[in-house]
Amino acid sequence: MTSTYDVVVIGAGPVGENVADRVVQGGLTAAIIERELVGGECSYWACMPTKALLRSGAALRAARQVPGAREAVTGELDVAAVLRRRDAFASNWQDDGQAAWLESVGVPLYRGHGRISGERTVEVGGTTLTARHAVVVATGSSALVPEIEGLRTASAWTSREAVAARAVPARLAVIGGGVVAAEMATAFAELGAAVTMLARDGVLPLAEPFVAERVTESLQNKGVSVRLGAEAVAVQRNADQTVAVTLADGEQVEADELLVAIGRTPNTQDLGLDTIGLTPGDWLTVDNTLRVNDWLYAAGDVNRRVLLTHQGKYQARLVGDVIVARAKGEPIDDTPWGRHAATADERAVPQVVFTDPEVASVGLTAAAAEAAGIRTRVVDYDLAAIAGSALHAEHYTGHARMIVDEDRQVIVGFTLVGPDVAEMLHAATIAITAEVPLPRLWHAVPAFPTTSELWLRLLETYNR
Repeated sequence: MTSTYDVVVIGAGPVGENVADRVVQGGLTAAIIERELVGGECSYWACMPTKALLRSGAALRAARQVPGAREAVTGELDVAAVLRRRDAFASNWQDDGQAAWLESVGVPLYRGHGRISGERTVEVGGTTLTARHAVVVATGSSALVPEIEGLRTASAWTSREAVAARAVPARLAVIGGGVVAAEMATAFAELGAAVTMLARDGVLPLAEPFVAERVTESLQNKGVSVRLGAEAVAVQRNADQTVAVTLADGEQVEADELLVAIGRTPNTQDLGLDTIGLTPGDWLTVDNTLRVNDWLYAAGDVNRRVLLTHQGKYQARLVGDVIVARAKGEPIDDTPWGRHAATADERAVPQVVFTDPEVASVGLTAAAAEAAGIRTRVVDYDLAAIAGSALHAEHYTGHARMIVDEDRQVIVGFTLVGPDVAEMLHAATIAITAEVPLPRLWHAVPAFPTTSELWLRLLETYNR
């Protein structure tokens, strides 16, 4: 059987869903293919359930940091209740609601493994789908499992197994120090596990150095054994089902479960890329309109620009608009910050790490700005010195950093670390994206007494 649509989307995660929806809103037809659950990694094994695992601990910490509320807290986390809430946010790993949404917006769903078989052609479950205008690959990424002796036979957890765990292990070892490793170490430590973190390259190594220091200290205060520079060279699942991790120095770390969280790999291994001259298993290289070739686009993790759900959805909206514009013969604006250019992927990527303390950042770090040849000034401020912070929590500690391009007098980077800083991030994202001149920011008056008074204090510090 053969069916023809204007656009065929492979992958029905949040990226693929948004591409299809945008295309349909633009007046074209679209079909979408999904081999697992509609809603993708974010809905079932990443963004939503991980934050549900972390939120209960964060709420308990927040209550204990405010006199009056602290005295009302009489117990510890109810692990079973936390896991039930996690299950609810993962829709109990059922995608009925997401599939119904696709139907409601007029996007046919084809379940099965989609494989490109030629130009503008995709095979799925015995059906051939032909695209008049474009095929979009939105298949995302999977956890990278490194070539460590014994690892692949040791039934180690990846992020999926950790997020969907039915019980909390007494001891958890974590290989990695990035976002997933730090968040899951935080979550499982607060749920009662004894956690050992094997962070060969450090904790959150891509963030500002002060972020790593504060998050590492907090993890250690929770009882996490943070082993900086520790490199796993062998893994073994023992007869009693415990796990032994051998380090490069010969030491062994024993645990009940092992989580491997060191990176991602693209889901392009069996997409039929070889039929169109591309290499299976590779990341897909795209231009600023996210086009691979005249008819093939790649959005989300699979193009390796930014592996974050919100950036993937940003790319999806852009891809949908680009395809519609090209189909209708409309002009393409791919100039810097143009409607059809994914420049936010390079200049203004916001990210929140839901550790304790939270980390919120957008744009460049000081080191990245310097490496880019920007003449910068780094402005730091102690978040605890703001009245709103003292009201927010007793003994509040936190830090903020603003990176200023001195030649253009605009902000190019912003990092916050402290309790509940995530909700302050979008102001910085707007300032960077809109390239608001610093003199103009003096007229954006922060309300008192809120932690957003930080903006005034940073400007005052800059002008000294």
